[in-house]
Amino acid sequence: MKIRLLLTLLLIGSFLANTVAQKAWLEIRTVEDMVENYPETIKTMFEQFDLDYPGLEKVKEAHQNGDLSTASKELLAYYKNGNQVPELRREQPAISNRSVASADTILANVYEIQNVRGQVPVLPDGHRDWYYKGPNNDREWAWLSNRHSQVGTLLNVYLETGNPKYAQYIDELLRDFIIKSMPYPAVKGSESIWRGLEVAARTKVWSRVFYGLINSNYLTPAARLLMLSSLADHAHYNRNFHGGNNWLTMEISALATVAANFPEYKQSDAWLDYSVGAMVESMKDQVYPDGIQTELTSHYHNVSLANFELFKNICDRAGKDLPDFFTQTIEDMYRYIAHAVRPDGFRILNNDGDRGSDRDLILKGAEIYNRPDWEYIATNGASGTKPEDGPSYFMPWAGQMISRSGFDAQAHWSFFDIGPWGSGHQHNDKLHLSISAFERDFLVDAGRFAYTGEVAEKFRPYAKGSQGHNLIMIDGKGQDDGPTHAQEPVDDKHFLVTSEYDYASDRFDSFKGLEGNASHLRSLMYVRGEFWVVVDKVITDRPRTIEALWHWHPDNEVVKEGQIVKTMNTAGNLAILPIGSTAFDIQFVKGQESPEIQGWYSPEYNVFGSNVASIYRAEIEGTATIAWLILPASHEIPNATTEILAENEEGVTISVVMNGEKWILEIPFLNSSEVKVKME
Repeated sequence: MKIRLLLTLLLIGSFLANTVAQKAWLEIRTVEDMVENYPETIKTMFEQFDLDYPGLEKVKEAHQNGDLSTASKELLAYYKNGNQVPELRREQPAISNRSVASADTILANVYEIQNVRGQVPVLPDGHRDWYYKGPNNDREWAWLSNRHSQVGTLLNVYLETGNPKYAQYIDELLRDFIIKSMPYPAVKGSESIWRGLEVAARTKVWSRVFYGLINSNYLTPAARLLMLSSLADHAHYNRNFHGGNNWLTMEISALATVAANFPEYKQSDAWLDYSVGAMVESMKDQVYPDGIQTELTSHYHNVSLANFELFKNICDRAGKDLPDFFTQTIEDMYRYIAHAVRPDGFRILNNDGDRGSDRDLILKGAEIYNRPDWEYIATNGASGTKPEDGPSYFMPWAGQMISRSGFDAQAHWSFFDIGPWGSGHQHNDKLHLSISAFERDFLVDAGRFAYTGEVAEKFRPYAKGSQGHNLIMIDGKGQDDGPTHAQEPVDDKHFLVTSEYDYASDRFDSFKGLEGNASHLRSLMYVRGEFWVVVDKVITDRPRTIEALWHWHPDNEVVKEGQIVKTMNTAGNLAILPIGSTAFDIQFVKGQESPEIQGWYSPEYNVFGSNVASIYRAEIEGTATIAWLILPASHEIPNATTEILAENEEGVTISVVMNGEKWILEIPFLNSSEVKVKME
């Protein structure tokens, strides 16, 4: 009985301790609360400040007298009454009871992260569980919830509505998070709270909150002091534990954010100097001369651009000079986006990217750099000035061919990849082809699905593998990894852009687990305003089973007529017609999970559904050449006849007869100087 009584008392004591702890952190609101409950945090915070900084005289005097409460109040008064960072200071809105439904869900700790909604649990101590991985048990969900985008959302909503509940939630969340995350570990981490990308993102959000609510009574003195204490830790992390490549741009721009927005820290000048050196060198390594970020993923290209641009703005405000090439490179990165964009304003979906709109971003760049030609592209000619070049563009370092019939909304558009594998977020998809026309996507990349969690476990190999792309599989095997970086631009023998047609070609010769030797050589010809021709040559030392994969956007109705696969849409159609005598077994696969994943499409992270993969399968005895006519039409597909007129080691000659016209195409395998297009 005594043992049971003792255990009962211990449990009660534990419960009471948790209750006291819960009340303790929730009731930490004032300067006095902070000094009394977290004296070491306040002492460490003041150690980070240069108390000789102009304007901090009263802070220094109180600190020297050992009066931490008065020193803390004077520090907060310095920020409130000063004019630092005017671009982040906001006039406080009139109080109202207006609500925004999507923001109200955040108030219930329900966060939507990459299209997945989850409610963050509250722990017995009253803190939110900042390690919660969401309903799909996805560590990516936990990481992104710790970036505090929800805080930025609520700040915007509060400034728009004036409803105190949004600012009050921000205050409570910040006190919750910072107290729960103490002490700062000061080591490189990979878990939910102290990882570089999350540290960097919070830095930028908190800067907006600190100054945006500088005149608000809803952000408590305790929250402000906690931010000032933790921001120095965030800067230390980004300075000492940052990554490289795309991560570096995010983390170093965050370091510069702290240095520029809080110059009162002792290390701010050193942080900014370090930031300039690191960012300049990173840009040299991270962006090709044609303006494309080396991961070769349109989604992350934009992330890098945003952080380079943020960094430049910070340096401009701080009076830090950057080399001329830094500004030029940012302009080049905008130019790439303008030249690669689809007619509907959406970006390339490639590697680990999402299919999102770049139209507003291009218009922003057009205004900054006075480029009416970009405006013309983004608006489909509604405004701006028609470019003197284009409409097709080849990026020789990235190895990307963007083909277009024009800049109008109905224009043909394609993306053909003959570049390196990429420095990050890669898919095994060299020689992949995507096609859009008539404001409709036809042939598509599978997308990225998810990085971790249940969705990734199921779909990630498909997303990254050749089987999710428009490629040739050899004996069921897809491509192996390729070189991460281009050491020189693509030789001009591999591409040609003229007023009448585009040409690009390359080969890939490393397939995972394939017995013997085999290579895939693909040449693409786009006859402007008419059609595409793809020539695939499989070079092999033995008989093979080959599968040509063509993945269709799910909005298309796809049918098979003999050897032809085509769409049957009311408007905007595309047909794939094999050229030559190869007899294919054609299968449609949609939403398949067994024996392997096939026929799935993901336009955004954690968003996916089934689509048709038309698979052309054939047996070849040895090296073989297969050609395809890819024919777009605004409505009904016209009748077309095709023939391989000649073939040798150098290339093929193909005829296409359609609508009373005949094209003779001489398509070399790897020699742009031999391309010829004749009309008969």
